[in-house]
Amino acid sequence: MTETTAPRLFDRALLRRRRTRARAAPRPGADFLLARVIDDLGDRLAPVLRRFATAVDLGLAAGPAADLVRALDKAERVLVAAIDPGHPGGDLIADEEALPFAPESLDLVLSMLSLQFVDDLPGTLVQIRRALRPDGLFLASLFGGATLFELRDALMSAEIEITGGAGPRVAPFLGVRDLGGLLHRAGFALPVTDVDRVVVRYGSLLDLFADLRAMGATNPLHDRARRPTPRALFLRAAEIYAERHADPDGRLRATFEIVSASGWAPHEGQQKPLKPGSATARLADVLKSPGYADDSTRGE
Repeated sequence: MTETTAPRLFDRALLRRRRTRARAAPRPGADFLLARVIDDLGDRLAPVLRRFATAVDLGLAAGPAADLVRALDKAERVLVAAIDPGHPGGDLIADEEALPFAPESLDLVLSMLSLQFVDDLPGTLVQIRRALRPDGLFLASLFGGATLFELRDALMSAEIEITGGAGPRVAPFLGVRDLGGLLHRAGFALPVTDVDRVVVRYGSLLDLFADLRAMGATNPLHDRARRPTPRALFLRAAEIYAERHADPDGRLRATFEIVSASGWAPHEGQQKPLKPGSATARLADVLKSPGYADDSTRGE
């Protein structure tokens, strides 16, 4: 039988180099998205009334989540598993697609704004699930499908107009329903996903690019064009962006969709899902109640 491998989507060596450069010359305030997911992580950890034995903060942005777990005294031992040797405060090097952890050796795994850059996300989730002890917890945040849709629109339109075709320039992102399905397939119990849509306003397209560079998140695609991008393309993209995605005051909107996920390693003492047909209220009635609001857009 022929072994199948996931297609290579991302240049992970390039990602590591860019994150190293970003740490060496940080842009003030450019870590606002990571700060937001860390704040949300605190809200998600607060109701968990237990202290974990071994916790691991995994990925490109490892470190802040580990600091939070220590501050909340939620684990006896907290490790930072970075993907590059130069990561400050890293306890070990761990490629997310080839985790070094033994089965049932961890109790809490965290990954903030990192898993959207792995080629084989289903395989990574399976590895995390296997590394968790029964009743261990996995918490992650990653960019969702609506992230930077304005930038994708402007760049694609400009490239088609100027060159007659368009190459990959913005990474593909996962939908919230897709992630929930992957958690279920990986064997997690009680999987939960949620979405936070953040709209940020920029003075210019260059300001947005500066933040993306500071995040180490400019085009990381393996099949990206290797030749220099014509200056005319970026100028036209800036015009299209301003025409289609600007507010009346001229500032440009940039959307970041953050998908949060949680799942537990199965354990016989966990709560079981209700059987189909056992609900006592109709979803339609709940959605009509005054306490329900469908508005997940926050931020400036």
